[in-house]
Amino acid sequence: MAEEEKSLKKQVMVAIDESECSKRALQWTLVYLKDSIADSDIILFTAQPPLDLSCVYASSYGAAPIELINSMQENYRNAGLNRLEEGTKICAEIGVTPRKVLEFGNPKEAICEAAEKLGVNMLVVGSHGKGALQRTFLGSVSNYCVNNAKCPVLVVRTKA
Repeated sequence: MAEEEKSLKKQVMVAIDESECSKRALQWTLVYLKDSIADSDIILFTAQPPLDLSCVYASSYGAAPIELINSMQENYRNAGLNRLEEGTKICAEIGVTPRKVLEFGNPKEAICEAAEKLGVNMLVVGSHGKGALQRTFLGSVSNYCVNNAKCPVLVVRTKA
């Protein structure tokens, strides 16, 4: 019976990064959708872009010490974990305990892949409020998710 209830629980994934708009999206979700998601599992997700070590190899003429590489990778992982902890504190203020997921890869692709892999019922992302020109050159994670995620996507815009 408990197994059936767990499978019936909806899963809401909130993707966060280091931006204020993603924190706002998380807060907005927890406050304004509180009743709607009360019986849902909340998944707090963050993606770390691939770590570029080319400058390390170039500066050491291709022979970077393994200790340096390991240290950089550990610091990079810790940055993602710290982001999840910050999100967890926001959730704790509302009395929610999220499941935390950290992935490595292109954030927009990692978000959509994780949403599908985890069987998410709704994905929540923040919007930086980029204009058309900025989106053209820089891309938009929220726009990518709206067009590629296999679940409904809620985009929480920052106040203008």
